Amino acid sequence: MAIRPVSRERNCIEPMKATDSIVLLRSLAEAYETACRPICHKMKLSQTAFDILMFLAANPGYNTAKDICRMRGVRPNMVSFNVERLVEEGYLVRQTVPGDRRKIRLLCTKKAQEIVEEGRQTASRFYDTILEGMTEEEIARFEQDITLICRNAEKLKNG
Repeated sequence: MAIRPVSRERNCIEPMKATDSIVLLRSLAEAYETACRPICHKMKLSQTAFDILMFLAANPGYNTAKDICRMRGVRPNMVSFNVERLVEEGYLVRQTVPGDRRKIRLLCTKKAQEIVEEGRQTASRFYDTILEGMTEEEIARFEQDITLICRNAEKLKNG
């Protein structure tokens, strides 16, 4: 990605264009998938199945297929297919919700814990690598900025 020249009028670097931001986000997603590939290969899981396990382990309050679709942006058919496989292989169990038998919780099993722990270590190494060379203050500011950007993106999505 090329660095834009400093604007003479404003004496600052021009802001990223929306398309540059999308390219950056895709590049980060691809790098993360590359980092996760050894775990997925070892456990014979698709990236989507791995992501579902990691999401459920990290977000116990969002434990339905609908939550995964909404929060992770995964299409319902992909969630359904991968959840079915994860249940069959013993990584997830389904549990009905008291008071609403139509609602099904998805819970990680003990068998999933090895994957989840390895996934957490991989995510930590990935995060450390992409932030390499940044000071603690820069990292804190970056995290604040990302939080704000995500909040603003939600506003755009929700109209």
